[in-house]
Amino acid sequence: MGASAIQEQRDTILATIRNITRGDWKVLVIDEGSKKILDNVVKEDDILNENIANIERIEERREMNPDMDAIYLLSPQPHIVDCLMADFERRRYRNAFLVWTALLDPQLRRRLDARQAKEQTVTFETLSIDYFPRESHLITFRDPWSFPILYHPACNNLVRDHLQILAQKITGICVSLGEYPKVRFYKPKNPLHEAHVLCVHLAHFVQEELDAYAKYNPNWPPSTSRPQGVLIITDRSMDLIAPLIHEFTYQAMAHDLLPIKEGDSVTYKTIVNEGQENAQEKNMEIGEKDKIWVENRHRHMKDTIEKLMGDFQKFIQENPHFTNSEADATSLNAIKDMLAGLPQFQELKELYSLHLSMAQECMDIFQHHRLPDIASVEQSLATGLDEDFRKPKNLADQIVRLLDDPSIGGPDRLRLIILYIMYREGVIPEDVQRLLAHSSLPTNDAGVVINMALLGARTIKNLKDPKLVREPLFPRKTVPTAQSEEYALSRFEPNVKLMLENLARGALDTQTFPYTNPALDNSEELAIQSQASLRSAKPTWARNRMSVTETRQRVIVFMAGGATYSESRACYEVSAARNKDIFLATSHMMTPAMFVRQVGDLTVDRRRLDLPCDRPKPKAPEFLFQRNDPPPRPVANTAPPRPGQGLGLPSRGTPVQKVPGVPMPPQKSPGYAPNAYDRSAPQPPTAGLASMSMNSGGGGPIPLNGDSGDRKGKLEKKSKYKEDGKEKKKRGFFGSKK
Repeated sequence: MGASAIQEQRDTILATIRNITRGDWKVLVIDEGSKKILDNVVKEDDILNENIANIERIEERREMNPDMDAIYLLSPQPHIVDCLMADFERRRYRNAFLVWTALLDPQLRRRLDARQAKEQTVTFETLSIDYFPRESHLITFRDPWSFPILYHPACNNLVRDHLQILAQKITGICVSLGEYPKVRFYKPKNPLHEAHVLCVHLAHFVQEELDAYAKYNPNWPPSTSRPQGVLIITDRSMDLIAPLIHEFTYQAMAHDLLPIKEGDSVTYKTIVNEGQENAQEKNMEIGEKDKIWVENRHRHMKDTIEKLMGDFQKFIQENPHFTNSEADATSLNAIKDMLAGLPQFQELKELYSLHLSMAQECMDIFQHHRLPDIASVEQSLATGLDEDFRKPKNLADQIVRLLDDPSIGGPDRLRLIILYIMYREGVIPEDVQRLLAHSSLPTNDAGVVINMALLGARTIKNLKDPKLVREPLFPRKTVPTAQSEEYALSRFEPNVKLMLENLARGALDTQTFPYTNPALDNSEELAIQSQASLRSAKPTWARNRMSVTETRQRVIVFMAGGATYSESRACYEVSAARNKDIFLATSHMMTPAMFVRQVGDLTVDRRRLDLPCDRPKPKAPEFLFQRNDPPPRPVANTAPPRPGQGLGLPSRGTPVQKVPGVPMPPQKSPGYAPNAYDRSAPQPPTAGLASMSMNSGGGGPIPLNGDSGDRKGKLEKKSKYKEDGKEKKKRGFFGSKK
């Protein structure tokens, strides 16, 4: 589907390394944070093929290597700067090429102006790549703590700095995609919660970052035939139904019902070679490399199962000599049995076994826990209409019967209660307790219901309060369409989808979604698009060969506070239907269980949240400052690079023998910590949310000035601030009150 955020970030990283090495061998020094960014989009071999002799971790023990230059690809954290200064003091490498994943705080930048650091620094640049593309059009920050920071009352003092960090990350996405977009934001009508001002503040912070970047980078954005992009800033309060309702497309349903593990990668434990002697449990990664997953993740589960079975039957027809032609291939279990007898196709077996197992388990839960009955009521609560698109009747009786059913689990009961109370625009506190008691749910679950008010829902009211009827953000469809029973359980559409459809039609309300800058009228927009076309004008023969995707407008939606898989699917669907490239960016992806848990935590003691900013600050290891490193390894029996290997530049690194066509392997240091990229080395465990990291890099950026020598990379970013390094003045926050 056109552009890919994964590919864009990968290309940026490799082009930066390539522009610095230019055929000379160099060491790449990374840290824990930058390693996660690299691991997410780049293979180790791709990095080593760019004349990287070794990849080392700055926080680990390393040998002295004063005869070789180093590329530092680092996170802008205080303890990482401490590690870097220790390297400069020791003169661990000959010269340093500094590349930062995000803007460096001015105070940290001034430390690098010390004479010792300046003498060894050749270039200094910022890539603005502090984000994690998860899919081609889905980007996360792996930051689940963003939700409590934005909505927990005890975290109000953290909001301003956090929004500035978010603004820098969002700007980094725009820079990577080559977009200088028009910025719009969600402005709710008649808001009931204090955090309703989040979007307007974040949108203006982003606009300032974009304007400053454009000011100091005159060649950005690059010329293109695409219309100017659009960035829409919204937050979780725009749609409180999407995180609660049951969704029956494959990806959303699997994440809701199955124990899928989230960390540096997304994995699901399944049994491979089931029924065989070599059967074993295996954590299978679910991601963009899995073509079966990519092809089916947005399909309704019914269609997914039909597609999996159809593809397997097609495989049987194409490979009759590997299968029993009389075997039954019309059920999931039969297909799984047949897969066990195909040792020749191990990788295919594992992938099909994975998805057939996931689909089977989802359908078992679907049937045994009465999800069709739950979903039928949920759809009426969410849309305000029944399956015949009429006002629903007897909803309370239907809900009570479901709450009495022992086959329905506690989490599903709580979700149903919250949806019902929001549908009613609030109930008296006694009714909340009655519903919980009737459902055999703990009384402290009332906190989840009450806390929904912090996101703008009205859940509690008094008997004498006037009846409040709030119009939906977008009008719902009122005309029934021909559909099967399965699709009748999927009538609800997330507000993100309705918003994007209105945007594509040019009908998105400018009162609810205003611009940070005054909107251009149609004639001005047409003029700007025409100028863009002239700037990127090409001969007719060249234009005819242009891909359609090169001219598609790009839309970036940022959902503060976490996004759902149904919203991700909606972005892909509107992209395909409206011929646009729509990217969804968010702090983290949330399942219904995570959403309920995070809402419940909005009134707990802040110390129980375990926010990264409340933890002890990481420190540089003491051994980096000690002078007991062994001497550099002697260079023996090595030959200098062949003529022309350095692309016309003399090699200044340690002489290394280069075999044509074979990349230089990473060097290992006996007795020291293993290479960060050594697959044989023990890797740190992934522990759910604890493995995710929020960059708390602090304040504003500073100049990337000219003290970086004459070997500047072509991707070097200039500062948005004055060359004297002065910080921006502090701005007030939450100026408006509820």
